[in-house]
Amino acid sequence: MARILILEPSAKINLTLQVGPRRPDGFHDVTTLLQSITLHDTLTLSAKPGPFGLACRTPGVPGDRTNLVWKAAEALWAAMGREGDPRDAHIKLDKAIPSQAGLGGGSADAAAALVGLNTLWGARKPRRELMGLAAQLGSDVPFFLQGGTALGTGRGEDLYPVDDVERMGVIVIKPSFGVATADAYRWLDADRGVAGIRTGGLVALHAAGSRPVEVGWPSRTVRLVNDLMPPVVERHPAVREMIEACLAAGAVAAQMSGSGSAVFGLFPECTTARAARQLKRQDWLVLVARTQSRREAARRMGL
Repeated sequence: MARILILEPSAKINLTLQVGPRRPDGFHDVTTLLQSITLHDTLTLSAKPGPFGLACRTPGVPGDRTNLVWKAAEALWAAMGREGDPRDAHIKLDKAIPSQAGLGGGSADAAAALVGLNTLWGARKPRRELMGLAAQLGSDVPFFLQGGTALGTGRGEDLYPVDDVERMGVIVIKPSFGVATADAYRWLDADRGVAGIRTGGLVALHAAGSRPVEVGWPSRTVRLVNDLMPPVVERHPAVREMIEACLAAGAVAAQMSGSGSAVFGLFPECTTARAARQLKRQDWLVLVARTQSRREAARRMGL
């Protein structure tokens, strides 16, 4: 049995996010094109006798059972047929993915916890079963057990892998405020008459082997769109300012990721460092990354 594991779950961006009406169960059907990027958190998992423990020094990130990492531990412990609270493991969580940013940091950490504890505890659950547990934890969590480029439907947990896009530079900008996912969807329901804003024009997303990515769209290009962006911009105009700044700095395309508040710009990889310097603001966290293949994401997750 492994004694210490170090996993690096990657953030995601939503290249597209189209949201259907609110369902009777309170959720929304979505169609989203998800993409892994190299920005990542780090989980250090250690075998340690006694009660399960979780430690994180990032302000505002809980180290108790309200954290998705803890919930993942509870879900796997129960799936192993164990009674009571999880035991015999400690997780140190080092955060680099901003919270309340639409980048899936909490979901990525939960997926990594499932993978790491599956090894640490010797559970030997197949990925198919881990995917089922992930879906119980949250709509985004299953994606992080796969990574790369994928089309998500349903609540986002029904995944259809597509060819990895070619490497592109990604600049993520996180403002000083966050947006709770529940708030973004509530605002969308309240503003339902507003059409989705399409920002940044068409961006060619070619597969790594130069073949176009086939994701069900009729052309070789994907138009970036995020239906959650208009209601968020209405409440937080700074989101539009960040998008416009990315485009002015040379982004091929830019938009809000997920429910926000972070914005991403897609750049030719060789220009990202220079563009990041141009985008520095006192109240903006500017992070440089790139798109990540499915194989790279899986390797960082220990899969």
